[in-house]
Amino acid sequence: DLARATKKQILDIRRKTAFVFQNFNLFKNMTALENVMEGLVTARNVPQKRAEELAKAALAKVGLSDKLASYPNRLSGGQEQRVAVARAIVLNPAVILFDEPTSALDPELVGETLSVIKRIAREGVTMVVVTHEMRFAQDAANKVIFMDKGVVVEEGAPEEIFARPKEERTRQFLSRVTGAYQ
Repeated sequence: DLARATKKQILDIRRKTAFVFQNFNLFKNMTALENVMEGLVTARNVPQKRAEELAKAALAKVGLSDKLASYPNRLSGGQEQRVAVARAIVLNPAVILFDEPTSALDPELVGETLSVIKRIAREGVTMVVVTHEMRFAQDAANKVIFMDKGVVVEEGAPEEIFARPKEERTRQFLSRVTGAYQ
């Protein structure tokens, strides 16, 4: 119960959680490598050399080994988002929270970011992803929660929610975004 949690308990939860914002939130005056290293060095007190090794490995995992020295203004939106994902995974969190990770991307760049997130999910990293990318949710999730106006309407396995939704509001939404149930 976070409402009754102590400051120490809240700090412990924060240390086990990483967040990927929809608008990347990279430091514009830092390279991709420096952006990924920053949390390790500043918040976790990881020595600079070790932080650099971990950051390089995280950037390699998201396919950006060739962009270590690139500043955000020299990266595509998809590359910026993958730097943000690397910044999250380098912390080795218990859970990563994604807030519409593809909403700020051009449609052509969405696929590369979703592929990286799926690959990380397959490695067993727990993720909570807020998304309007229904095919991605169907393919990558092991549990789907459909919300409307801040209220949980329906939840369950993707194959249930997408193939046999129980609630009319879920069916309405899916018919608009996927063409199902028309």
